[in-house]
Amino acid sequence: MIKRGVLAVVALLFLATRSASAQNVQSLSLKEAELRAVQNHPQIRAVQYAAMAADESVHQVRSAYFPTVYGSVTGAEAESGSRIAAGGLNNPIILDRFAAGLSVGQLITDFGRTHDLIESVGLRADAQRQEVDGRRSDVLLQVDRAYFNALRARSVETVAQQTVNARQLVVDQVTTLAASSLRSGLDVSFARVNLAEANLLLVQARNDVQAAFAALSAAMGLSEFMAYDLADEPLPTQPPADTEALVAQALRERPDVLSERVLGQAAFKFAEAERALWFPSISAVAAAGLVPYRQDGLNSRYSAVGVNVNVPLANGGLFSARGAEAGLRARAEEQRLRDLENRVARDVRTAWLDARTAFLRLDLTAQLLTQANDASDLAQARYDIGLGSIVELSQAQLNKTRAELEQTTARYDYQTRTAVLKFQIGALK
Repeated sequence: MIKRGVLAVVALLFLATRSASAQNVQSLSLKEAELRAVQNHPQIRAVQYAAMAADESVHQVRSAYFPTVYGSVTGAEAESGSRIAAGGLNNPIILDRFAAGLSVGQLITDFGRTHDLIESVGLRADAQRQEVDGRRSDVLLQVDRAYFNALRARSVETVAQQTVNARQLVVDQVTTLAASSLRSGLDVSFARVNLAEANLLLVQARNDVQAAFAALSAAMGLSEFMAYDLADEPLPTQPPADTEALVAQALRERPDVLSERVLGQAAFKFAEAERALWFPSISAVAAAGLVPYRQDGLNSRYSAVGVNVNVPLANGGLFSARGAEAGLRARAEEQRLRDLENRVARDVRTAWLDARTAFLRLDLTAQLLTQANDASDLAQARYDIGLGSIVELSQAQLNKTRAELEQTTARYDYQTRTAVLKFQIGALK
């Protein structure tokens, strides 16, 4: 039964190897992966278009400073003696005519309301640009995580393959000794079980490599699957000792903090603009045109210039409510900024603790691997001279494999934790 299981696992390994070798393999470094993500990722493209749209909103509000010009063509013919008797207070006389002309309107002043609106919308556009930087940082963190996870998966695959080779050697050795009646059949069964476990580890490791490559392609904004020959990255230096400096850097450089800060300023500017609704507005109006077809009594052309002064007197408390609403929303933005700053400080300290712990694990896992190698060599030597059992040897090999996996995980976990810390302090751009 064990032999059949081993043969099935070997067949699966052969098919997986052929499938993996059929994939196109590209060389890729971390910097290249980040560059591709910045160029291709749809999340970055989406916020870039949103930022461009926000810039256009500034032009929309600023258009109030410029004249508005309308061209009009009007024709009218009425029954003799017709008068509009209901529906309006304007002059009810309808005169036969056909005319074309221009109407021009120009805001003279609204005592700062338009200026405050432009400032508010401009600050919101700045916040949207900060959103682009923030989304870029998010994408880069996803890429770094996927890249280091792929490196870890590849290293685990290497460890699994080495484990299979080592246990296959033990199986061959024990089988030969058992054929000479120097070892029992139980030793052969134990060795084959260990080999089957190693093969299962290798199958899972190869699956994890392919899954990691799929995640890396998605993180770079690519829809197709690609296999990569990843370049290893040097280990970062030890995390700094001063967390307060890291928190200060995060509050100074994090795009989301900067965006929320600017949104608060925009909200206060908008509140000022809403309070300015009570101020009068002064505008100029001009009209001119020609009347080629007209009723008797009309001139062949017309022109007029006027000034309008609009002073709000009463509107059922509408302007007061709008000003109060805008002021309260500005205060809400202020509290959101405080909450975000608190969360950022917490996240920076947590990321620093994780990075420091991951750094300490590097030395501990190296020590663990050295001890596991020594124990494995000693167990192999004891088994070769007949002093140790196959159980002792199997346990030593298992401990060695676990130590190798722990060291591999510790290396890439530290690189991932360092990337997270860089993201939290706003240094991943």
